[in-house]
Formats: sequence, C-alpha cells, structure tokens
Amino acid sequence: MPLRLFHSSGDLMADRRFEFARDLQLKGDLPAAADLVEQAIELAPNFTSAWFTLGEIRSQLGERDNAIAAFRKSRECDPSDQHGAHLHLIRLGDEQLSEMPKAYVQALFDQYAPRFEHVLINDLGYRAPSLIFKAVLAARVAAKKPAFFKRAIDLGCGTGLAAAAFAKQVDHFTGIDLSSGMIKQARATNRYAELEVADMIEGLRGKGDASANLVVAADAFVYLSDLVPVLGEARRVLASGGVLAFTLETHDGSGVVLGAGLRYAHAAEYVRGAIVRAGLKLLTLESGSPRIENNEPVRGLVVVAEKT
Repeated sequence: MPLRLFHSSGDLMADRRFEFARDLQLKGDLPAAADLVEQAIELAPNFTSAWFTLGEIRSQLGERDNAIAAFRKSRECDPSDQHGAHLHLIRLGDEQLSEMPKAYVQALFDQYAPRFEHVLINDLGYRAPSLIFKAVLAARVAAKKPAFFKRAIDLGCGTGLAAAAFAKQVDHFTGIDLSSGMIKQARATNRYAELEVADMIEGLRGKGDASANLVVAADAFVYLSDLVPVLGEARRVLASGGVLAFTLETHDGSGVVLGAGLRYAHAAEYVRGAIVRAGLKLLTLESGSPRIENNEPVRGLVVVAEKT
C-alpha cells in the first residue's frame, strides 16, 4: 500500500525523534517507540503524525483507552483527519460505524497513485475489473441483450483498469475519482473521454438523468459504508435498461463492518436490501475475490443490477 502519510511538526528535533520511533515500531520494540513518540509530542504538542502513531502503538500494546486518547488528539490536531484516526476509533469501539473522512481517502490514493497498477497487478493479483466485465457480459447474454454501451461512468476510476477491461464495449467513458493523483495517471492512458476529481456521489449528482448506459465501480464501494445513496444516484443517472456493476468485500455476519484493512465489508443480504431500496433490479450477486491480501484471497462479491 502507499507510503506512510507524514506531516512535519515544524520542529526538526521532534521530527527526528518521531522517525526513530517509527523505526522502533517497525522492528517491534513498541514500548521504546511509544517513549520516543511521547518525547516528540513534548517538543511539538500538535504533532498530528506523532499522535496518530502513538495511537497505533498503544493499540498494538493492547492499551485501548490510551490508544483512543491518542487517536482523538490526532483528529483534534487535524480536523480533516488525513491520517484516518476516525477509522481506528471505530475499530476500537469508541465511535459508531460511519463514512470515511474524504481527506483520508484522498491522501491515501494520492500517495498510492504512482505505483497503484504495479502493486495491484503484480503483488496483489488484482482482478476486480475482469470479474465485473465477465459478470456484465454473462448477465447481458442471459437477458439476450447486447453488451455494448454508448456512455459509461467509472466510479473510483483509479488509473483506468476498469476502462481497459471494457474498452471494446464502451463508446464514451467518464472517470470519476476523489484523488487528483489517480486522475493524473488515468489521463495519461487516454482511456477516458472525460475525467473529473470528485467524490463518487458528488460526481454522479453532476450528471443528468438517464445520461449513462453503464456504471461500474471496481473495488470502490469498499470505501463507503452506506451503499444506498450511491446506488440511488446511479439509478437516476442510468437510462432505462442500463447496468450497474461493482465489487465489494464481504463477511459472514449481517450488515456492514469495518475490516482490519480499514475497508468496509458488506454482507450479501445487506447488498440485496440496498439494491431493492435504491429501486434497482438485482441480476447477479456472486462470490468473487478481487485480490490477494496477506497471501490469502480477499472474500468479495460481484454485483450486477439493472434499471428497469
């Protein structure tokens, strides 16, 4: 995944102690790392990166209350929460499940953008676009409808891997991504007629009613807890008979959970209900692993729905 987010404290000595602490954390000497981070914070009390790292270390040490206090302080120092302290507070049971900070997602993928494709394809066996492509083709064949689409929207488009998968099936592709770094990479591929930096829901809201025939989201909805708003906007934007296809991570329980990888996992029954509430017709809901993580296939779902 991306290089670790770091915001300088503005104090050279504090920054140096923080870096030493990070080395100790990575080597597993957590008590010594915590001590050095606290020394850095004494020098720079509003050192966001240090507070966040202290939260991580305290959590690793099993010190829940101290971890919560550090993550809260990290977010207090940076209300936009680029480090994603909010997600750790959810994982620690201190806050209710809710949406990710946009600044966190943006910072995450801006850092990731230059090596995104290489890591996904070569290290993680990424196959979400191909899973979506095969599922859409199968659904269209079953319905005896052509698998060609005049206008398509790629939500969370990244560098353009979904557009590459559908290149021969789409006349006009629009890519939407919150990360300007990802959009820069996507622009260089010439796979899109249009590209815009926007949140997925905001991007769809800027599109006219019935203006698209296909909407795809390859591993993008894992950054949303509540799917109904984005599904509803996708339905509005789709023309009659239009198709929405996406991948998700899933789990055996009910509803939505935030996994250890800080992505949301949606239960199959939750997805069925969200599709119904959005006014779409479910065509496909099947198991499919989008990638490898920690040498294990990530449990996932491949979903195809239609606007009737």
